[in-house]
Amino acid sequence: MTSAFLRRFIPDLTPIGPRERIRSALGALIGVLGTGLISHAAVGDSASVPVLIAPMGASAVLLFAATASPLAQPWSILGGNLIAALVGVTAARLVPDPYLAAGIAIGVAIALMTAFKCLHPPSGAVALTAVLGGPAIAHLGYGFVVWPVLANSAVLLGAALVFNNLTGRPYPHPHAQKTAPAEGPRSARDALTASDIDAAIENFGQLLDVERGDLEAILQDAQLRSYARRSGLTVCKDIMSRDVIAIAPQAPMKEALELLRRHHIKALPVTDETRKVLGIVTQTDLLDKAVWGALGPRLGFRTRVRLTMTHIRAPHGAVEDIMTTSVLTVGPETPVADAVVAMAQTGLHHLPVVDELGRLAGLVSQTDVVSALLADGSKAMAMAA
Repeated sequence: MTSAFLRRFIPDLTPIGPRERIRSALGALIGVLGTGLISHAAVGDSASVPVLIAPMGASAVLLFAATASPLAQPWSILGGNLIAALVGVTAARLVPDPYLAAGIAIGVAIALMTAFKCLHPPSGAVALTAVLGGPAIAHLGYGFVVWPVLANSAVLLGAALVFNNLTGRPYPHPHAQKTAPAEGPRSARDALTASDIDAAIENFGQLLDVERGDLEAILQDAQLRSYARRSGLTVCKDIMSRDVIAIAPQAPMKEALELLRRHHIKALPVTDETRKVLGIVTQTDLLDKAVWGALGPRLGFRTRVRLTMTHIRAPHGAVEDIMTTSVLTVGPETPVADAVVAMAQTGLHHLPVVDELGRLAGLVSQTDVVSALLADGSKAMAMAA
């Protein structure tokens, strides 16, 4: 019982690999060092003006080690530190007792930061510094807001923007998009909705250090993986369409349109003479990458110029000018469960099935995998009964 109680004091952090530990540590080192050097260059050796304030160290932990946290985003550090500095200086001037002033400064700062959606924990230290920072800080008055608080924050933020993106961590953290397939099975699609998540967060009643979009994406991905895990041992060759209509890269776009319409399909694998998959062309490609006229789809002027500059050849309105070349494919023995996850993560509706030589063997559609999962689910329920 005692050990269980003590374990509550240790946070259950998500696993972090050695590479990420080194990356975040190096980023904080570079960020704080760069902020200090730039700030020193700006003010020189003047003892009356602080070059670097301690709260920047706490901000560096968030900006480089927790880049996905809502508390680490650009508006959080800039808005949070600005509000905390303004509140701290005001409290120091209006409240004679320094300890009462410190408490008021931090309390009011938290209330305003949450109201303006810029909560940043190190900003509490900024407010405290404004009150208890000593004669040098007091002498600066509201100048403390601009220097060193706003200046330090802006330089550290600039370092985080550059370093994080160069090392593969998108920053600011992008808002997560829904990853569930648009035509997923109703039992998986409707079991958990955005309104359910909102209601659960509201009922939880506490601040979560994760964006709502990220939380939704994690839950949806876990739900899809759970559903896919229950799909049994069905593989792609068991459900794929074998009589696949393909098209050559040199075929006119109009021919692709006619094939899609005639066979009531939404995607055409693009293959060479050996049936090796070179790309895929879909209805979306024809709609988004072509200009439509009385004679059907054709390339627009801007598209022709772009293709000429990137491909070093004159485009001629063929399928190869609009096809998607980075094609995600699966093998005949790929489990349907893996196909489900791949479609969910990429938003694709069709996956070409290729053999070991990359030749087209079939095509798996979102409808195929949904039907297979539902069939496996029905079998499992029947066996359980």
